[in-house]
Amino acid sequence: MNTVRVYRLQPTQKLFVCLKAAQMEAAKVWNLCCEAHKQARMDHAKWPGRNELQKATKGQFALHSQSVQMVVHAFLANIDTTRQLRQTHPKMQMKYPWREKQFYPVKWPAQAVSRENGRVVLPMGKGRKSLVLPIDLPENSGACSLVWNNGFELHACVETPQEKEAPGDVHATVDLGEIHLAAVSTNTGQAMIVTGRGIRSLKRQRTKQLGKIAKKQSRCTKYSKRWKKIQRAKNKIKARAERRIRDMRHKATRKVITFCQEQKVGSLFIGNPHGVRNKDCGRHHNQRMALWEYGKDIDYLTHKSKQAHIMSFTGSERGTSSQCPACGHKHKPKNRNWACKACGFTGHRDIVGSANMHKLAFNEHVMFPRSVTYLRPGLSRRSSRADAPLASSDACCLSQSPDQPLLLEQVPTGTGHTGEVAQKLIPF
Repeated sequence: MNTVRVYRLQPTQKLFVCLKAAQMEAAKVWNLCCEAHKQARMDHAKWPGRNELQKATKGQFALHSQSVQMVVHAFLANIDTTRQLRQTHPKMQMKYPWREKQFYPVKWPAQAVSRENGRVVLPMGKGRKSLVLPIDLPENSGACSLVWNNGFELHACVETPQEKEAPGDVHATVDLGEIHLAAVSTNTGQAMIVTGRGIRSLKRQRTKQLGKIAKKQSRCTKYSKRWKKIQRAKNKIKARAERRIRDMRHKATRKVITFCQEQKVGSLFIGNPHGVRNKDCGRHHNQRMALWEYGKDIDYLTHKSKQAHIMSFTGSERGTSSQCPACGHKHKPKNRNWACKACGFTGHRDIVGSANMHKLAFNEHVMFPRSVTYLRPGLSRRSSRADAPLASSDACCLSQSPDQPLLLEQVPTGTGHTGEVAQKLIPF
């Protein structure tokens, strides 16, 4: 099984020019393929295939031959996907590639990448100097891609071990949310919540900072020295926020899969909250919904569950958060506590949605969990406070780190199906 590692590049001015030129050459390959395909459509002729496009692009660009072929393969994959979407979703009015590109990611297959003394050598073709990057790739690395993401990045494909068999045969469902990133429940009565407030606060911080910078930039002449200086500051803030958010998302989804492995889960259903952005709820809430990247959460959970040999699938979760798991009464909940007006049931709102998903995904009714484990993704960076002794007021702010996990003891409280839990720290 393969995964992708991202290496942030800090190139010199000379290397920066070379990397930029490489991506411009890859864009020329894409534009040639796009023009050939467009001409075939206009002439009602046979569309060019892999052999035709590879012959048309052979020996014309300052790139490695296999890098040119990978651009051609990516273009044909885009054509196939567009054709399928036009057939299955005619109302979407999907267009075939037509826009002329100025830059495009450069890709090298595994057999073209060389590792030498703590650096990676990326060939640019016969008679041309190779790109040498000071990166120590692992031995099990493979194909590489040169990507621009507010700065150049090298995406390396790394082979990771995969579990040989499933942890068990327990069923679990995941309810994704904007406040709580994931709420997991099993058919054995176990439940866990991973909060997403850290990611939410990082996005809010990024939005406020970019708003202040945009206000300053609006008073500058476009492409002036001061405008470019402010633009570099904007790109720096966006890149840093994206790295921190990605780090916390990886930590949060890893906690979900670790919980599933501990509970011997063999099948995992991930609810897809599509359609949540269709309703207009004011500009503040609309902004939060627009920044909610639940598609990435689904991708991360799917990839990590595959690595753990857990069968995962996704589907609609419509109506699961508005139905009582005890009596089936429906009403729109408020706040984070779900209170049924018919039978008096109370429980966490997200766990209610996750528990009701068992009926949709596995056609089974589960009892509402009596206790819930509440976790945080962890610190996005190492801070000086992490090594300081905890005060009594800081005990509730302690987060779980991957190297030294926080141990929690679940103490169920209340009677019936209240779903409340008190947690206390256990000494290491």
